Amino acid sequence: MDVVSALRTFLRVAQTRSFSAAAIDLNLTQPAVSRQVSALEAHLKTRLLHRTTSALALTAEGEQMLPMALRVVEAVEALSEAGGTDGATVSGKVRLSLPAPLGLSISDRLARLLDDHPSLAIELILREEASDLVADAIDLEVRLGPVSDSSLICRRIGWTTAFLVASPCYLEGRDMPQAPQDIRDHRCICYSRAGDGRSWSFSDGVDDVVLRVEPRLVASNSMAAHRATLAGAGLAVLSHILAGPDIEAGRLVKMMPDFPPTRLPINVVYPSRKNMPLRVTTVLDFLVQSVRDDALMAA
Repeated sequence: MDVVSALRTFLRVAQTRSFSAAAIDLNLTQPAVSRQVSALEAHLKTRLLHRTTSALALTAEGEQMLPMALRVVEAVEALSEAGGTDGATVSGKVRLSLPAPLGLSISDRLARLLDDHPSLAIELILREEASDLVADAIDLEVRLGPVSDSSLICRRIGWTTAFLVASPCYLEGRDMPQAPQDIRDHRCICYSRAGDGRSWSFSDGVDDVVLRVEPRLVASNSMAAHRATLAGAGLAVLSHILAGPDIEAGRLVKMMPDFPPTRLPINVVYPSRKNMPLRVTTVLDFLVQSVRDDALMAA
């Protein structure tokens, strides 16, 4: 039995929670995937997966095996790349998790990266909340704000820029807020990127002012909050990536220039490991450069 191949198959099954989905990703038949996992269980003398006709779940032993299997597969990939030439081919799939606004910005640039590396595949995951990188088989994830998990490698690659905005139709007949306390007189739209999403922070250049708001609308996705703001549902704090084009076109109005939303660090995190596959370092370099190319994130 090829143990490394079986471990790679087990990781894909654990990630997709499906033999058939794993088979498609690995370009194998479903019976072949099932045989590899069964052979791995026999080799390890332990059951890794609970199987029923309608569901698939990891056993406790399977959960423990995940990070170990990931380290073995990555070490083998790193050895293969180290033994290659300087012109080694970038190949394989990279799972990249991003907040929705940054994901939109990055997706505009992916065509060139994929053209440069024909054997590279990217799975782009737009997610506002933090992932379990190992259990979800995430190679790289961008998180906004401080990262408290010390088991992860964390690299700051930029800073957020956001604006307090509203549509002209909402502002018609209403006073525009001049300072954070004025926001309490308005309808607010929040998205729950982290926590309950009901606290907004603004900066006067010296101190941060944290305002507790009572939103009329809470969305779990920033793009939904953006669309509701355009429709006149109220005030929102939106990334420059979403709001910038609408401000330029007059569809949104930027407010409180003396109290802009507090900027947050843009961090990319990945599991702690010494050797990163070439496919992952290639995407990481692309991600860093993409952020640096945007003046409102690089500063």
